[in-house]
Amino acid sequence: MSKYGFEDHCWKDVVSEEILEIYTAYERETYIGKRPALLAIDLYNASYKGGPKPVIELQGEYPSSCGIYAWEAIEPTKQLLSKVRELGIPVIYSTRDQYTKAPKRIGSTNRRVKNITSDAYDIFEAFAPQPEDIIINKSRASAFFGTPLAAYLNMMDVDSLIVCGESTSGCVRASVLEAYAYGYHVTLVEECCYDRSPLSHKVNLFDMHHKYADVMHIDEALGHLDVRSAPASISVN
Repeated sequence: MSKYGFEDHCWKDVVSEEILEIYTAYERETYIGKRPALLAIDLYNASYKGGPKPVIELQGEYPSSCGIYAWEAIEPTKQLLSKVRELGIPVIYSTRDQYTKAPKRIGSTNRRVKNITSDAYDIFEAFAPQPEDIIINKSRASAFFGTPLAAYLNMMDVDSLIVCGESTSGCVRASVLEAYAYGYHVTLVEECCYDRSPLSHKVNLFDMHHKYADVMHIDEALGHLDVRSAPASISVN
């Protein structure tokens, strides 16, 4: 039994009691699926540029940085990765497609991007992919759109996703909604997701929790994973 209530999350200070009452019909037991994969969304260098500083202080030099919010998520994300690797759960990373020669820039949002270095979309060193991991290159917000992600999940007999990464209101949300549309059960780990805006982070987690995904704290997610047996080794080769 979780020590947290269904609404015991980061949005408590921005969502009114009236709205919570309206959303009571969505309350349910939360869980991690039987055959999950971890989908780590856009944990690339650009999000961490400039170090653990307020985002507003980094916008001049590093407009793609999520600053302190990205850095606060490092340790819980490392814990999550360590646990799923221990259990043999597949790990899938997404990152931005490096193709930039189209007449009109193809990107995940309409945001103007500048000062992008050659390593901007490499996975951040704290989360270095292992040889058995899968890396998905995407050109739109969702990790599913125009990629082989769904095919890989089918090949591995995955029935659910554990999701972490950035940004909560952008690529995380788009991927979660499309995963739900495909019929996957989705668990979002609150402390392992982040955004440039705390308000966007909180409101989008609230919305996804009630409609498309189970939002869990990191200790909840690790507790759920602790009680399961390690699955058989899975390969896409």
